Amino acid sequence: MRFACDTGGTFTDLVVEDKSGTVHMFKAPTTPHDPVKGVLDALSVAASEFRMDLADMLGQAEIFIHGTTHSINAIITGKTARTAFLTTQGHPDILVIREAGRSEPFNHKVDYPKPYVPRSLTHEVTGRILSDGSVSRPLDEAGLIKTLAALKEQEVEAIGVCLLWSIVNPEHELRVGELIEQHLPGIPYTLSHRLNPSLREYRRASSTCIDASLKPLMTKYMGSLVSRLQTAGFGGKVFVLTSQGGMMDATHLEKMPIHSVNSGPSMAPLGGQFYAERSIGAQTVIVADTGGTTYDVSLVRNGAIPMTRDMWIGEPYLGHMSGFPSVDVRSIGAGGGSIASVDAGGLLHVGPGSAGAVPGPACFMKGGTWPTLTDACLVLGYIDPDYFLGGKMKLDVEAAKQVIMANIAEPLGMSLLEAAWSIVEVATENMVQAIADITVNQGIDPTNAVLVGGGGAAGLNSVFISKRLGCKHLIIPDTGAALSAAGALISDLTSYYQATCFTASDRFDYAQVRSVLEDLDERCETFRKSAGEHVTSAVQTYVEARYESQIWEIEVEIPNGGIVTEADLADAVAQFHKKHDELFAYHDENSVVEFVTWTKRVNCKLRKNDVGRLRYDTDARNDRAVRMAYFPGFGEVESKVFFQQDVPHDQTFSGPLVVETPHTAVIVDPMSTVLQTPEGTLIVTSKK
Repeated sequence: MRFACDTGGTFTDLVVEDKSGTVHMFKAPTTPHDPVKGVLDALSVAASEFRMDLADMLGQAEIFIHGTTHSINAIITGKTARTAFLTTQGHPDILVIREAGRSEPFNHKVDYPKPYVPRSLTHEVTGRILSDGSVSRPLDEAGLIKTLAALKEQEVEAIGVCLLWSIVNPEHELRVGELIEQHLPGIPYTLSHRLNPSLREYRRASSTCIDASLKPLMTKYMGSLVSRLQTAGFGGKVFVLTSQGGMMDATHLEKMPIHSVNSGPSMAPLGGQFYAERSIGAQTVIVADTGGTTYDVSLVRNGAIPMTRDMWIGEPYLGHMSGFPSVDVRSIGAGGGSIASVDAGGLLHVGPGSAGAVPGPACFMKGGTWPTLTDACLVLGYIDPDYFLGGKMKLDVEAAKQVIMANIAEPLGMSLLEAAWSIVEVATENMVQAIADITVNQGIDPTNAVLVGGGGAAGLNSVFISKRLGCKHLIIPDTGAALSAAGALISDLTSYYQATCFTASDRFDYAQVRSVLEDLDERCETFRKSAGEHVTSAVQTYVEARYESQIWEIEVEIPNGGIVTEADLADAVAQFHKKHDELFAYHDENSVVEFVTWTKRVNCKLRKNDVGRLRYDTDARNDRAVRMAYFPGFGEVESKVFFQQDVPHDQTFSGPLVVETPHTAVIVDPMSTVLQTPEGTLIVTSKK
């Protein structure tokens, strides 16, 4: 058996793959004060459904894959370790100055963002290495020892070390690490050249300090997760999802916790791309994951998972840049728990505030007093109050009606149903604009893409989002309600290794590049061996390149794994021109191409078979054949209700209808049709 678990803001999703390859899905409320408890609660729900003792079920499992928001939540809420920053003398403002850029360039009332590590905890290290790797000034060890004594007085809990040009010659950084171990034993630290050998100083320093600040927290969290799973009966391996769309052994993640910053959301694009390609062979895919708190969107182009190094934690330019490669996922505050309100000017807003897991929407009967998207969908008939989570959780329709009437309908002079639909409409428009940012604003026509709806709340309004975008098809996988957790089941054990080696196409240094790539290959091989003898693996090679005198690089894959011959160089240059043209609709074949940072990504496949179809407990089905649901332009109409496992394959049904499962409801409006593939994927198409 295999388990994949994703801890969200409202629910903890668990996907279980049994020995036959059949997939099962379970949910339990997230427990913010103790996320591991939410994981164990979801496992207990699964054991109950399987009619097994929890220890017996866990004893049959070989792999547990975990996606967590623990890291990013700690950063956003300021609950990371008290971290010091050691940098080269004369450069203490790396984290203060950043890379420029403002979210509101003409609003001078916006405060300048605070650095990730305050200046009071920033200390300069005497010693200087030049860009060619030579030592201009030796490291002042006596002065550094005094600085470490000062850090002890400041009661620091972690240390980030980022010295100039350590990516070329790490001699000084390595010595700093040795002295930290001698004089501050037990204090975790991160050396920038080991973690992120990036040419850009701010990004390297930022990722280094973020990683260091997370080490005490994630060491404790991972230790708690592993020990409590073992106590409950689990004896297999624990893996954690990474920001790069793969997974990493939990013990390795403790050493580089920055990999977990975008842990859960990174899997949705992987799952979405897999299901879209399997069901209709789509190569351009908009993947949207609707949770209780956020709406995460990403764009898969030519079958490739989108990656970025510009991942901001918090609002762009005001938050903190991770400076680390990550699956490119954009998030807005919109989800099932998004709160609806009317401002002083009489305008309706939905989000970004969320009711979360506690107190949750008003209909959850946990003390929520504000209307949410979930409350609106309940009033509109999109959700069955007696069948939420397969009937395990009853919803209060009257409570939802009361908060919508009092807070939305009466202030706006609307009827109850009009107000509820307005909430859905505004939330839908917010989500459409988030998708427009990654499609229309980047020159991509969404009418040529397929929309994949994931997350427990995706089925409620994805058909309306698809219509607004003009997408040809909307796809809801059978595991869509837990798309990130499902994506984890098909993910690989991965690791990234990087090195900086500057050269250019008109004076290419074949020997130096070969030496760098051979070293990266050796590190990949060491990682592959750690995964086991019978694991299938593959290594991909990338380089960050730019036209001569450009400021920013773009990442290009090197098809042959290296550049050994002139033909290899010509291929790499051609790949760069092509990628540049795709991104900017422009390329210049007469310009010199500069190559900066080289990357090797190793993927180890832990599974040999495909993911099976999802199976639900047939005792937990909804036996209602019809219910009333509201659609704009049609009013309340009688809508057929199908249990998803009962929908015949390859047969088209016209709306209005609801395809229901214990974990979600897919709404098909009167102007759309739905078809289910043999694999259990729903394909919704708008009538022309």
